[in-house]
Amino acid sequence: MSTKATNFTLCKGDVLGFYDTWEQPDCIVSDGPYGLGIYPGEPRSTKDLEAFYRPHIAKWSQCAKPSTTLWFWNTEVGWASVHNLIDSYGWKYETCHVWDKGIGHVAGNVNGSSIRRFPVTTEVCVFYSRAPVVQTDDGPREMKQWLREEWKRSGLPLSIANEACNVGNAATRKYLTQCHLWYFPPGSMVVKLANYAKKNGKPTDKPYFSLDGKTEITEEAWDSQRYVWNHEHGMTNVWKEPSLHGEERVKCNGETLHCNQKPLSLMKKILNACTQAGDVIWEPFGGLCSTSLAALEIGRRPFAAEVLPTYHDAGKKRLSSFVAMNARGR
Repeated sequence: MSTKATNFTLCKGDVLGFYDTWEQPDCIVSDGPYGLGIYPGEPRSTKDLEAFYRPHIAKWSQCAKPSTTLWFWNTEVGWASVHNLIDSYGWKYETCHVWDKGIGHVAGNVNGSSIRRFPVTTEVCVFYSRAPVVQTDDGPREMKQWLREEWKRSGLPLSIANEACNVGNAATRKYLTQCHLWYFPPGSMVVKLANYAKKNGKPTDKPYFSLDGKTEITEEAWDSQRYVWNHEHGMTNVWKEPSLHGEERVKCNGETLHCNQKPLSLMKKILNACTQAGDVIWEPFGGLCSTSLAALEIGRRPFAAEVLPTYHDAGKKRLSSFVAMNARGR
């Protein structure tokens, strides 16, 4: 069952049955099982997480754009048990972020076992991008390799690439290198390489640096292969946000409904960093739909699913209430 509003889509049930009905994602925020056996159907051990996540990661990879980002929430050991699987599906590790919930999170979480260690007040959220590749007639090629091969196809020496880009040595040292200094060149530079090769290189029926082998490259087409990044000055990979205790905390009959509800302020920071207005956000394991609600509040379009009816209904209420208030101009 799905609720399809103008602004959001929320599905009730196993998300594996809904991925194919959702629009292609610009950003995926996964806050699924941690291997703690707390929620119904959750694996009881991190050893079982890889098997759980495999079909989901396969689907994310199939549906993702070259510019799609993935933010994977878990415990340290939970993430470690799944990282190699994520990597094997073509996701490139960028950064591990630590959510520091503060000393207040310790209250009520201490017992005879946990007191024999330093109290844990953190979770991790690991940021992945898509590994840069180009689809060719011979299959996918690493972008780093492909760029160099395209320039060499022109028959021009590598050193001339600097002249083509009007730079000192960045073209050969960074854009066309095969070592660790390589980085994703801006679209403006790739267009310069293509135009120079077209004018001065070997005649060819296949445009130089064409992503589809047919049409000439443009700055927009090239830059769309890379994820959005909106830098926030002063923000690091340590996120100091207290766990929720106030009005934002969703309760049922006076009791906390979901013990791991994420702060909206934190989810907005993630989405503001890597998305633009109108972008599609996937929240495969919706819970109370905090990512989706944050997405609505900053003008993104969320698609979420939740298998547990109690959480689904609470998430639906949060999203619908925001849409209704917004429609009234509040």
